[in-house]
Amino acid sequence: MGTPELISPRSPRVVAARKLAKRSSRVKERRFIAEGPQAVREAIAHTSGGEPTLVELFATVEAAERHTEIVEAARAAGVRFHLACDDVIADLSQTVTPQGLVGVCRFLDSPFDEILAARPRLVAVLAHVRDPGNAGTVLRCADAAGADAVVLTDASVDLYNPKSVRASVGSLFHLPVAVGVPVEQAVRGLKAAGVRILAADGAGDRDLDAELDRGAMGDATAWIFGNEAWGLPEETRALADAVVRVPIHGKAESLNLATAAAVCLYASARAQRASGGCRSVTSS
Repeated sequence: MGTPELISPRSPRVVAARKLAKRSSRVKERRFIAEGPQAVREAIAHTSGGEPTLVELFATVEAAERHTEIVEAARAAGVRFHLACDDVIADLSQTVTPQGLVGVCRFLDSPFDEILAARPRLVAVLAHVRDPGNAGTVLRCADAAGADAVVLTDASVDLYNPKSVRASVGSLFHLPVAVGVPVEQAVRGLKAAGVRILAADGAGDRDLDAELDRGAMGDATAWIFGNEAWGLPEETRALADAVVRVPIHGKAESLNLATAAAVCLYASARAQRASGGCRSVTSS
């Protein structure tokens, strides 16, 4: 594959990419870092305005030889490619054990109005979610459940935080994501688009199992998920059409945010795919 051209963390290209670890630099440059073969592969495949979202790729010799198809795809797409030594990749990486591939990507969030115009059937709204790992994992769950979009409110973590990007495991590149939307605006817009708003809360007065049993989950739905430590504030719960709890059948004190989000999103996805909603197999 050749000899590394970038052998110093003080190289101008490396310094410029490393600055993207800070949110202020990401916002200024409208660029973010994606690490690892899965994220880089998805970034190459994702386009905006006919151009790949990935704009620059750094790779160790070992990683470039192991993932030749990624390097070739990047080069074919016109992505700037650099062979780098291990120290450079370690300097750019936010992980303890770097995977040898680090990409610089364009911002890819979608305008909220475009999401509404597409008449979404299933949406995850992250309100007051401050942990980047949780945000990325919920985005991954939404992608897996077949959601049409994710909305991060203005009180939630930065979508492009390196931990959020890693936790999404490439799902960031699969579905539209709107950022910085006030929760009131998100709810108002979704309701106007004919979407039912459900707030997920452990103290909700509706039981998810009961809602499924009575066939009430088949409509277009947006789930609002809150902070894992203190849930949703009362004013946010009040915006919803219903506040729904995931039932705890065993002795666990609660579910973490990402697990609860997966349960809720899959419940809606199943109901929407069933004729007339999803009813219990024991229903007569």
